[in-house]
Amino acid sequence: MDYITIKEASEKWGVSTRAITYHVVAGRIPGVIRVGNMWMIPKDAPRPPDRRKREHRGERRKRDV
Repeated sequence: MDYITIKEASEKWGVSTRAITYHVVAGRIPGVIRVGNMWMIPKDAPRPPDRRKREHRGERRKRDV
């Protein structure tokens, strides 16, 4: 299996290295391993969803009307 570093994942996904580290420590990225003091992320791992945003933002308004 091929792995990438946190820095490479942050460039690939367009987020900060701190955000990637947060997801790794929280266990939101499957298949991550730690080698010494470096986290290795599987190359084909999906980007964790942004939990700050709702997926179906407009549906709430339709139900309230």
